[in-house]
Amino acid sequence: MATGESVPDRRRGPYAKSTERRRTIVAAAHAVFAARGYRGGSLQDVADRVGMSQTSLLHYFPTKSDLLLAVLNWRDSITGDGTAPSDPDEAFVDEIIRQAHFNESIPGVIELYTVLCAESVTEDHPGRKYFLERFATLRGVYARSLTSLAEQGKLRSGVDPERAAASLIALWDGIQTQWLLAPDSIDMAAALRDYFDLILAPRP
Repeated sequence: MATGESVPDRRRGPYAKSTERRRTIVAAAHAVFAARGYRGGSLQDVADRVGMSQTSLLHYFPTKSDLLLAVLNWRDSITGDGTAPSDPDEAFVDEIIRQAHFNESIPGVIELYTVLCAESVTEDHPGRKYFLERFATLRGVYARSLTSLAEQGKLRSGVDPERAAASLIALWDGIQTQWLLAPDSIDMAAALRDYFDLILAPRP
């Protein structure tokens, strides 16, 4: 072989196939967990969806909890994990409203989040740590943004940024649940704007 001639990467094909198979399994698990919950959805249900044996599935995800975490991480890759705005220059309120509109375009992902979040309060649920950390992160991010608004004189007097942050999360999750049940009757973005009208100082 001449010097400098490239060597074919024989691993690329199998690796690409393995990556694609993992994505297929995660997508199937998303559908199963959204429809039946983590407790009700089995690994066999997931394996049946992708047309493989449960033993083969365990080669990619050794445990059901491993698969759940992969699904949750996949969900974050679609909607964002809440650690920072997608655009640093985007105003806090505009970022929230934009995300609410985006969530309406991915009802299956929101359904999965809602089901697993509710289940995570049960004892020994493998998603409990994920949701505890997620809510703590969101409260911190939102409280800092609201504190910044207060320092600019844009938050109503007497509004506590930390409590307002927790209330925003509670409202958003609750509105999303109602929207999933009756999408034609609920306007998530409008409900969130109403909340901001209550806590933000009137514009001069």
